[in-house]
Amino acid sequence: MQYKITKITGIVIMQNQQQWCEPDLNGANRSKSSSGFGRTFYIANIMEIFERLAWYGFFAVSSIYMTTPKSQGGIGFTDIERGAVQGIIPFFLYLLPVVTGALGDRVGYKKMFFFAFLVMTPSYYLLGQAQSFWPFFAALSFVALGAACFKPVVVGTVSHSTNDGNRGLGFGIFYTMVNIGGFLGPLVAGYMRAISWDAVFMMSAVWIAINFIPLMLFYKDPQTLPKTKQSLTQVLKTAQSVLGNTRLALTLFVALALLMSAGVGFSNYSQAFTWIAIWLVANWVWDRVLINRAPTKAWWQQPMKVSNLPFALYLLILAGFWTVYNQLFYTLPVYIRDYADTRDILAWFGDSGVAFLAHVDIDKLTASIFTLFNELKESGAVSIETIRLEWVHLKVNVPHEQIQLILQTLNALHDNGQALSQLQAQALAEQLVQYRQINPEYLINLDFAAIVVAQILVSFLCQRFRPFYVLVTGLLVMTVAFIALLSDSDWLSGQLIVTVILLIALGEMLASPKSQEYVASIAPQSQAALYMGYYFVSMALGFLFAGFLSGWSYKVLVQEMAAPELMWGLFAAIAFITAIALFWFNTVIIDRKT
Repeated sequence: MQYKITKITGIVIMQNQQQWCEPDLNGANRSKSSSGFGRTFYIANIMEIFERLAWYGFFAVSSIYMTTPKSQGGIGFTDIERGAVQGIIPFFLYLLPVVTGALGDRVGYKKMFFFAFLVMTPSYYLLGQAQSFWPFFAALSFVALGAACFKPVVVGTVSHSTNDGNRGLGFGIFYTMVNIGGFLGPLVAGYMRAISWDAVFMMSAVWIAINFIPLMLFYKDPQTLPKTKQSLTQVLKTAQSVLGNTRLALTLFVALALLMSAGVGFSNYSQAFTWIAIWLVANWVWDRVLINRAPTKAWWQQPMKVSNLPFALYLLILAGFWTVYNQLFYTLPVYIRDYADTRDILAWFGDSGVAFLAHVDIDKLTASIFTLFNELKESGAVSIETIRLEWVHLKVNVPHEQIQLILQTLNALHDNGQALSQLQAQALAEQLVQYRQINPEYLINLDFAAIVVAQILVSFLCQRFRPFYVLVTGLLVMTVAFIALLSDSDWLSGQLIVTVILLIALGEMLASPKSQEYVASIAPQSQAALYMGYYFVSMALGFLFAGFLSGWSYKVLVQEMAAPELMWGLFAAIAFITAIALFWFNTVIIDRKT
């Protein structure tokens, strides 16, 4: 998708552009040495397609899989556990490329590609084999490690394979390949999960394994890789020139670690926030003790320092955008599954289209009828809402009235001392098929489709406006999208969901590219590459906050309080507050400085 491309592009391309124009051994400027892309460029694009097929094949259905009961093929996480996984793992995934990119420069791109595929291939498979929280968490951590190694070197390859004359076209091609993979991945995953959940993960592993073929047979490191290698220590020291000193980094890292501990169940959120407050106050007191002391080289005796406060504020504010945007993948799929009626959209398709978009396994549905009959025999009473929420995992969202009629039928059989026959159970299951629902991943996939179709047009229409105004507009569009979900109806219609997804896509197309363009406009010209690289921090924080907020709000506000309007209102408020904060930042911090 757009945000992933442009963001990674910012990290690697902007840094490599400075290297690209350095003289070669013959004194020639390599940026003008050739006009074609070369074989390496196309190999990198092919590998990017397959990597995106694997990632989005998993990512688009991750929320659904993690919250599907084990009895139905899922892993049965609570929403709190789901939110912790979706917050912590991507947080590190989008921070690690700062280090793995530098490591790729040192050891060579081909070795980094090989390591990335070697790690990701078995890890994707093991995701489907994990049966509890920590094995799944570990397997996904290795997927993230492999992805963090892959991202900077694939973009670096494209950068080194283009020049000043064709770089725009080259990355336009690369961007298209990413979106092709992002669009097709969920479609294939949706088809594979109709076979089994294991098939989804095996398919992702196969997509990555395929990449060994072009890598080993055709890929060669770009000839323009820099001869002088920056050490990892130098990379971390460079980060401090933008973000802050070691004291600040340690203070923030411990605070985030305490937050993560609550997400994975080591503590609760009340305890975590209490310890975070104590930790921050202790560091503030320590700073007050140090402030009048003579300067020292010992890092722990230096007061916390923010190297560039305006830029740090911008990254923190922008994290609000990524927090609300990621609800498209974290919260909306499970809400569509649990509380949407998409039959109005299915009416647009013929039988073959309905069978693909809303496949229902009759055998599993029949088995669930037998399970329900046995529960009635044993307990005599069941919760209608519990039954409904169990059946939505089988992709039928059955109204309470229909469930009540089925319960009456089953109770009548039981009262008469009759057993439930296979034919009777299958007949009841076939009645439920009329309530079949579109796979949530297919609806979410409209975001990718919209970007492929409209991103160039949107960017063209917005190029006459200042990046700041377009960025704020994108956030306001997202605010409207979440407000639209504040429906008085018990069920969200399919048409409303499509409208919301397209609004979120429009907000992304406005905000994501302009958020980086805005960085370029406020960064010191001599440090543009450095600033674009550490723009990554906002995305990492956004994933972290998005995961925790999604898990907490769905469990507490939706499931326990039965108040989904509070959850959607919370996300709308975050988007709106982020827009206001950006307006304040540009008006008070940036414009006054200039």
